[in-house]
Amino acid sequence: MIARDVCERVLQRAASTGADYAEIFAEYTVDNGIRMITGKVDAVDDTVIAGAGIRVFKGLRSVMASTVDTSEAGLMRCAERAAEALGQGDAAMTIRLRERLFGDVHPVRVAPVSVPNDEKVSVLREADAAARNYDACIKRTSCSLISVDHSILIATSEGLYTQDRQIRTRLVMTAVAEKNGETQTGSANPGYRMGMEMFEGLVDPTAVGIEAARQAAVMAGAGYCPAGVMPVAIGNGFGGVIFHEACGHSLEASSVAYGVSQFAGKLGQKIANEKVTAIDDGTIPNAWGSINIDDEGTPARKNVLIEKGILKSYMIDKMGGRRMNMESTGSARRESYAYATTSRMTNTYIAPGEDSDESIIASMEYGLYAKKMGGGSVNPATGEFNFAVNEGYLVRNGKICEPVRGASLVGKGSEAIQKIDMVSAELELGQGMCGSSSGSIPVNVGEPMIRVSSITVGGR
Repeated sequence: MIARDVCERVLQRAASTGADYAEIFAEYTVDNGIRMITGKVDAVDDTVIAGAGIRVFKGLRSVMASTVDTSEAGLMRCAERAAEALGQGDAAMTIRLRERLFGDVHPVRVAPVSVPNDEKVSVLREADAAARNYDACIKRTSCSLISVDHSILIATSEGLYTQDRQIRTRLVMTAVAEKNGETQTGSANPGYRMGMEMFEGLVDPTAVGIEAARQAAVMAGAGYCPAGVMPVAIGNGFGGVIFHEACGHSLEASSVAYGVSQFAGKLGQKIANEKVTAIDDGTIPNAWGSINIDDEGTPARKNVLIEKGILKSYMIDKMGGRRMNMESTGSARRESYAYATTSRMTNTYIAPGEDSDESIIASMEYGLYAKKMGGGSVNPATGEFNFAVNEGYLVRNGKICEPVRGASLVGKGSEAIQKIDMVSAELELGQGMCGSSSGSIPVNVGEPMIRVSSITVGGR
């Protein structure tokens, strides 16, 4: 993308006013999306994103500038803006770059950019037909096939010069059911750090369409959930969004380094029930949130955040590490060259336990089974959260009973993880996009089924 000798000259210009660290992040990304609405192709979008961001540090100060002009002259102008904004000082470094190859543990066989759109449309038609034919109550469907081919280059004043290519593919399916004049929505959205080969046995478009329609049909016939404080079983897969939002963001250096996290200063302390081991692992082969290197060029790693209830680690980027006097954990991520990196999650999950799904449900005399979780909101400083339950069922006398809608889970992260007292063995991951100050990035959330012994359930 940018020659090594050009990067050396640009970095030296960026550091010319006394920076003690300088960095170039360049990208060339091709996004493709095809959307189908109730059997008809509605939109085909092709987007190219190309540019570079230049960042400089001086102690705990950081300045970033970006440009779409990646010629040497354009990069030099961008570097000058960053250097001038950092302030006055003397150049103190000579930069010599060496290329590093970190390898790729996420092989791709069929790059989506090489596949004709009619082949992609056939995948959508299969999913859409399965959803619409599931039940007469399915009135509307929407499905999209999204692919991203993201190539990056990172060069730093520490001598690093490296590149990576990240390809991701995702099928997004939504179905709307109508019963008695009321509508409910169901969804299924599998995605991987893979190409179109993910449809060769790993993702079945028919099964995706059926799952979205099933959720919608079940919830369209459901009554409203009663409100109260009760035990809740949270289903595996995307149920892990609870930990991601209510606790994960509070374990990122972007909160911890500034002392605005509920878990700041608690390394080595017991913060969760001993049943809870939580991990952020960017190295899982072909997983949606996986990386080879983070967006500062640090290799991905498996970070054990909580082990048997004890806080073991935070997720740290370079600037967060400076503030905390700790090394980077390979957790620096950004949506594009136009954003400065911050500490972010990759594939974050609660590790499997020794309980079973059946024993968790059997343990509940009366409560809620939150089979599928939806979105919500959280305050990272306090951990207070509010999440919607997309598919829920009442539990009576250890049995899953009728479906209920309109449920939400309300609580505080630091309290909720103390009350996770059962964890099953069946781990599953769910795909999502996480938004923060460095933009929107792909992440996996996950967990086995868990039981929270007591939590406030919002309803009617």
